[in-house]
Amino acid sequence: MAKTTQPQYEESNLYRIRHTAAHLLAMAALEFDPKVKLAIGPPIENGFYYDFEFSQPISETDLPNLERSMARIIAKDLPIEHSLVEHKTALRQIAARGDQPFKQELAENLPDAKLSFYKIGDFDDLCKGPHVKSTGEVKAFKLLSLAGAYWHGDEKQPMLTRVYGTAFASQKELDTYLAQLAEAKKRDHKKLGPQLDLFLFSDLVGAGLPLWTPKGNVLRQLLDDYVWSLRAKKGYQKVEIPHIAKSDLYKKSGHWEKFKDDLMTIETREGHTFVLKPMNCPHHTQIFARKQWSYRELPQRYANTTMVYRDEQTGELAGLSRVRSITQDDAHVFCRADQVKAELLAVWEIIETLYAKVGFEDLSVRLSFRDPKTPEKYLGDGRVWQKAEAELTELAKQRNANYTTAEGEAAFYGPKIDFMARDSLGRQWQLATIQLDMNLPERFDLNFTNSDGQEEKVVMIHAAIMGSVERFLSVLIEHYAGDFPLWLAPVQAKILPISEKFIGYAEQVAEALKAVGIRYELDDASETLGKRIRTAEAQKVPFILVVGEKEVGDKTVSVRSRHQAEQKVVKLSALAKIFE
Repeated sequence: MAKTTQPQYEESNLYRIRHTAAHLLAMAALEFDPKVKLAIGPPIENGFYYDFEFSQPISETDLPNLERSMARIIAKDLPIEHSLVEHKTALRQIAARGDQPFKQELAENLPDAKLSFYKIGDFDDLCKGPHVKSTGEVKAFKLLSLAGAYWHGDEKQPMLTRVYGTAFASQKELDTYLAQLAEAKKRDHKKLGPQLDLFLFSDLVGAGLPLWTPKGNVLRQLLDDYVWSLRAKKGYQKVEIPHIAKSDLYKKSGHWEKFKDDLMTIETREGHTFVLKPMNCPHHTQIFARKQWSYRELPQRYANTTMVYRDEQTGELAGLSRVRSITQDDAHVFCRADQVKAELLAVWEIIETLYAKVGFEDLSVRLSFRDPKTPEKYLGDGRVWQKAEAELTELAKQRNANYTTAEGEAAFYGPKIDFMARDSLGRQWQLATIQLDMNLPERFDLNFTNSDGQEEKVVMIHAAIMGSVERFLSVLIEHYAGDFPLWLAPVQAKILPISEKFIGYAEQVAEALKAVGIRYELDDASETLGKRIRTAEAQKVPFILVVGEKEVGDKTVSVRSRHQAEQKVVKLSALAKIFE
């Protein structure tokens, strides 16, 4: 497909509707609690929120009251007026409204000579906009949930109450979205993971540090093994690295200066500062730097599935979607400039193969480039960036990809290709990524001897196929609602003897499955057969194999499939065929 051009969400009327809905929520909150302190209320991807400090705690049972107040304001179809106010005058106006410290702080810290306000009736809010012209344009909205949020995202600041909502241009669109939310709630990986015995969290271990059960680890290993099989065909080699490094490594790479507040550090008794690695690329540069390479020996391709660690704030952790220990199926290619396109294409092929295998065939691509208006946020020379970005654009065109370009979304050391997958509910996720890096080789002085006998800088390619394995699995669990395809199911078959008299034959069935590599469990609990079948169904096991007197006599197995209503009888000698 050719390049697509989509209007920016921030420029759309839907964005304006949601922004206005956030202000209506603030008006309703003031009516509900005249002493409430207002913070911020922006539109977000699927709706809006507003942060408040209420004089008394509120709960989700209060949301209908807030909705009714919002609806009354909407029905009045009040005009929304924009004004620019001199900075000093604006500060006096905010102070005159009573105790609103968050608004006062925001206004004081804004550098503009004039501050932007939007007025609805008697309510005037500091806001850059944009908004719709009147409240009647907010046709369909719903308040969804509450959450805690620190002011400025800083846990040393006050904890505020965040009220989430959504709004659409029509009731039909809202109803569709709410139905999708209800289905997403059923598929929530935070519920399904423990229910299917895949992973858990322990207060003693710590928030954001998932523990994987045997079944969950089967999932992880199956996926990682599959990715490795694809990489091995492309000439990758496995490497291994420590989980810590001296802070010097990250100072040289530039990560220390850029991400110092997100790093987990360790002070040794000798006074050395080590870092729990937040990424693997600096370690891999040192593996490459172990010798002088000839142009004939390139590319060098290193693959490494390993954990990295980020000091995420507790309030931002979310199941497997955002954790402190992140498993990356990471790889780095060190190559000549004339090899870049072929290496990028090879990674692209690996990504497409994996995502088709797990049911994400409709991939779109985002080219994440630097923002030229803020060059200080990125390493390296602008001309190097332009060259790298041009290469990625040319590659997307060559692949006839459905792609968009996003300025400001690049990694700080290079542009990247982000692959966007759409799940069974139509939600889009950014998962795999390929990053083109001409800056870390410069910082670490990574060279090879070219055909003229001269030293030349390598080009470095970062390639994460699943990206964060935890996040990938959170998406996959919800995509399948835990009902994984047979090849990926942690337990492919559950063997149920009708009573203990038939355990011996059930063990023969188990041996037959084991011989052909089928993952099974034998459930000989003393509970009724019906209850054991219901348990197996709740665990979403693809095949339930029941054996009793008739099956023993006929050397057969009664097979129930999750995806076929009728039960069938299969000869023990032919049982392996149902798994093909």
